[in-house]
Amino acid sequence: MPPWGAALALLLAALALLGLLAPRLRRPGRRAVGARTPPGARVQDHAEEGDGGGPADRFDDRREPLPGGCRLICKPSALAQCLLRALRRSAALEPGPRSWLSGPHLQTLCHFVLPVGPGPELAREYLQLADDGLVALDWVVGPCARGRRVTNAGGLPAVLLVIPNAWGRLTRNVLGLCLLALERGYYPVIFHRRGHHGCPLVSPRLQPFGDPSDLKEAVTYIRFRHPAAPLFAVSEGSGSALLLSYLGECGSSSYVTGAACISPVLRCREWFEAGLPWPYERGFLLHQKIALSRYATALEDTVDTRKLFRSRSLREFEETLFCHTKSFPITWDTYWDHNDPLRDVDEAAVPVLCICSADDPVCGPPDHFLPTELFHSNPYFFLLLSRHGGHCGFLRREPLPAWSHEVILEYFRTLTEFFRTEERMKGLSRRRASVLGGRRRWGTLQRREISPSSNLEEIFSWKRSYTR
Repeated sequence: MPPWGAALALLLAALALLGLLAPRLRRPGRRAVGARTPPGARVQDHAEEGDGGGPADRFDDRREPLPGGCRLICKPSALAQCLLRALRRSAALEPGPRSWLSGPHLQTLCHFVLPVGPGPELAREYLQLADDGLVALDWVVGPCARGRRVTNAGGLPAVLLVIPNAWGRLTRNVLGLCLLALERGYYPVIFHRRGHHGCPLVSPRLQPFGDPSDLKEAVTYIRFRHPAAPLFAVSEGSGSALLLSYLGECGSSSYVTGAACISPVLRCREWFEAGLPWPYERGFLLHQKIALSRYATALEDTVDTRKLFRSRSLREFEETLFCHTKSFPITWDTYWDHNDPLRDVDEAAVPVLCICSADDPVCGPPDHFLPTELFHSNPYFFLLLSRHGGHCGFLRREPLPAWSHEVILEYFRTLTEFFRTEERMKGLSRRRASVLGGRRRWGTLQRREISPSSNLEEIFSWKRSYTR
């Protein structure tokens, strides 16, 4: 049997199992720990849905309707209005013919289980870090399509940094996004953590769930290699914790122009503690065990490998790997104090678009895993909530790419045009002020008298910007 046949058989078996156990896969209708309900929001039990609507229709009152039953939830701003106009014109959100891939489990399993097929041409670079560890950067170099559109007015292609999920699996949708971005004139590069996707683990240290230190060095190198090109970033699923941690820690000092997260896990600690539906929990756990089994001997001096490979849940695996270490053990609370992706979210100074689905079987209902107060209060965060799409799926009929990819690239183009217009308006204001100031300068200098006892604080106004 060919590899794709085995994968298809596994997919069909999993779908049959999910069909039999569908009632048991639903999460309980309780709210996550620490979840708060913003004013105007309605929280209801999503265990029963009629044909007239779903969780996306009952999620929030303060929303903007879009094609395809999607909703944009954000704080009102000039950028929000510009993004709303672009999404209303987007052909990617237009509802198409209903496909057999419309179910949430099918969307998710096709994304994770099916083989990736012929992907893009990759040129790998290994980046040695400050502690002698290694991360990998896969530059997408082909195939180059004719008539590529350049994303920057200056003629330099924008760099698109892609961060896969935290389990290290390179999925079909990630490669599809890279191919589409290359066709649209971007220069995609995929970031791989230590020990992920063939990157050697040269030191007994893995990257914690939300520790952006390795990503900082990788972004610095990308910026050194392409100093004049704009940098955009996209993360997938659980990999969004790494991107959001980076944006929060770096603040306005990050080199990223705009960011997008596909099916992000935002309440990570609650997500680990509540657990996933058991087919997904077992699948992700098995994938991590297989990936780390090749480094079992190297990790023996750091963690209890016997307990690690006997873990029965994602939380137990994560806690054994990063908390119950032999050299520096810490508590579960301390671990999340340093790895919660929203710990410094107020410092983020980059627009972030989160694309989520109301039927996500991995994250759960939106009122459980989405911190709605973040999108209502922070002008940099935008939530595009769809009715269907599963977890990181958002698939359409072949050969069309996932509609989330189209929306993300349109979003980046909208950001580029918005910032270019803002800079042009600021330039006009500065020139107008300089012309008016030159006309009044002589009279102002004649009338202005500064006594020796004047307050220096009235003459010099210092403003400091605090960034992390």
